[in-house]
Amino acid sequence: MINIISPINQLGYGITGLNICKSLSQITDVSLWPIGQPTVTNEEDARCITELISMSKMPVFEAPQIKIWHQHDMSSFAGHGIRIGFPIFELDAFNDLEKHHLSSLDRIFVCSQWAKDVCLSNIDFDEDRIDVIPLGVDSDIFEYVEKEHTDKTIFFNCGKWEVRKGHDILYKAFEEAFTEEDNVELWMMCDNPFYSQSEQSEWISLYNRSNLSKKIKFIGRKETQQEVYNIMSQTDCGVFPSRGEGWNLELLEMMSCGKQVIATDYSAHTEFCNADNSLLVQIKNRELAYDGKWFHGKCGNWAEIGDEEISSIALAMREVHKNKKKNQAGIETAHQYTWENAARKILEVINNV
Repeated sequence: MINIISPINQLGYGITGLNICKSLSQITDVSLWPIGQPTVTNEEDARCITELISMSKMPVFEAPQIKIWHQHDMSSFAGHGIRIGFPIFELDAFNDLEKHHLSSLDRIFVCSQWAKDVCLSNIDFDEDRIDVIPLGVDSDIFEYVEKEHTDKTIFFNCGKWEVRKGHDILYKAFEEAFTEEDNVELWMMCDNPFYSQSEQSEWISLYNRSNLSKKIKFIGRKETQQEVYNIMSQTDCGVFPSRGEGWNLELLEMMSCGKQVIATDYSAHTEFCNADNSLLVQIKNRELAYDGKWFHGKCGNWAEIGDEEISSIALAMREVHKNKKKNQAGIETAHQYTWENAARKILEVINNV
């Protein structure tokens, strides 16, 4: 038996929790304590989550516990078995509250070697008590289907509006890469459920003021993974100019669809991005993480993206437009990163504790 504490929804932590619960339940007993109201999008997932929640009514309190949640909130667990925190974070340092909570754990799961290195450099924790558990992608949904060839190249970005995601500079790279005569479009699926309507409008206005605004399309938030795939399948290239990522689910999903991808060579997605499957933008420096909304420059750095990096993104976009192709290396990479593999790795670690 494994006790899991996690949100279940269509946000990053929720998608991770849902898929790990589903995959683990195929190979061992699982009980689930959901954080917040569970939200699923199909009957199969609803049946699975309902069953796992029902298992928590008569819990095995001695069972190992995994909390898939923020690093500053690791105090509450479901029993007195071994306490494992599974945080997903984007910066290279922790504040005192985060250190306090992480240091209380028996083990820590992280998504990437980058994240493990951050933990080792910030908290007094034995290396052999930190395990890298890469996340996955559902290749049954995010599959390669050959797209009808056209001269138009559609670039795509998916991820809630944030400076961290590079949304403040992506339109600049698009403007530098192309003119009104180029047969290209940029699709932005970036609704942020944590923003007010006025904040959402500010981001959209930024892109509407672009010289290439007529080539930019905004797509509303989708409720299901299948709907996300339906959009991705129409595009040619994913562009992810992120300053910091905890994993980047959408980037791996685009790879699984056989799409070319452009990404910064920094943070957690370096676990699966390389020169064979991605057009990587080199990062020379880091800077204090500040956006005036979520990050306030008090603790932790992210990648610095200046004019040189913007030009590198633009160059990569032009390269894709000239040479659109199937990302076979990306497909092969995505096949290695499955939710089933994540579940097996978790069980392997727990069985050897």
